[in-house]
Amino acid sequence: MSSVDYEALIVLGGPMSANDPIPALARELRLIEQALGRNTPLLGVCLGSQLIAKALGARVYRNAELEIGWEPVHLTDAGRADPLFEKIASPMSVFHWHGETFELPQGAEWLAWSEKCKHQAYRYGSNVYGLQFHPEVDAAMIAEWAIQPVNCGDVATLPRPIDPHQHDQAALADRIMTNWLRIAAL
Repeated sequence: MSSVDYEALIVLGGPMSANDPIPALARELRLIEQALGRNTPLLGVCLGSQLIAKALGARVYRNAELEIGWEPVHLTDAGRADPLFEKIASPMSVFHWHGETFELPQGAEWLAWSEKCKHQAYRYGSNVYGLQFHPEVDAAMIAEWAIQPVNCGDVATLPRPIDPHQHDQAALADRIMTNWLRIAAL
């Protein structure tokens, strides 16, 4: 992709580690670095947030424990004041599916945390965001992830039913995306 191919970039999750020597991840890191160099609006979700953190020079490493299922995320003071989380209550119940985390990139603003993972959200500059949690999921996505062989060992850790959270999750995803699109001027 060249700079004329996109006005913003959303980098989503996946089952691999940001540290895996996978050619596609190396290409994605280069794309992220280019976007950062051009001040292109970026939103990273789970692996995407880890890749952005890595592109900014932060270490990505194994979290002390898996964080899978619905868990509350709390906004920091900076998070409560950030335009990405405008009109979003804290704590928010969000879906997680990750075993890795990252150091906060130098110069980034820490926006959210959970009991199991300190760095749940950050902002770098005015238009680059990383979210460790998954605001984008719905029941069908979670069910699909649960049957993937790479995830089967993790499924037993899902602590609560999926469906009761869907309305709130959809509203949260809509609010985050609306806010990010406004920040990105799209």
